[in-house]
Amino acid sequence: MTAPSTFLRACGLSELEDDTPKRVELDGTPVSVVKTEGEVFAINDICSHANVSLSEGEVEDCQIECWLHGSAFDLRTGKPSGLPATRPVPVYPVKIEGDDVLVSLSQES
Repeated sequence: MTAPSTFLRACGLSELEDDTPKRVELDGTPVSVVKTEGEVFAINDICSHANVSLSEGEVEDCQIECWLHGSAFDLRTGKPSGLPATRPVPVYPVKIEGDDVLVSLSQES
C-alpha cells in the first residue's frame, strides 16, 4: 500500500491566466502551473534538453514550448513532441479546492 499523496498549495486559481504559465516552487521543486482548455496542469518547470525554465515559453494545443530551442512538451504526459528534447519531463497531479490550486509532487508519469 502506498502512502497518500500530499498536495501543496501552488497558487490561487484566480492568479492563473489562460495559456500563461506560472512558475512556482514546491518543496524546492520548480513547477510550471498552466490553465488551458478549461483544465489546470502542473509540469516540472525545467526542460529535459536544456536547463531552462519552461514557464517562460508559450502554451498552445495543451503543450508548453521551451523558449530556447523550441521543444514542446505535452502538459498531460510530459512527453516531448519534437527535437531537440527526447526525454519527458515529470507531470504532477492537480486538484482544485475553492480558489486553491493544489499540486502533489508524486508523479503521474
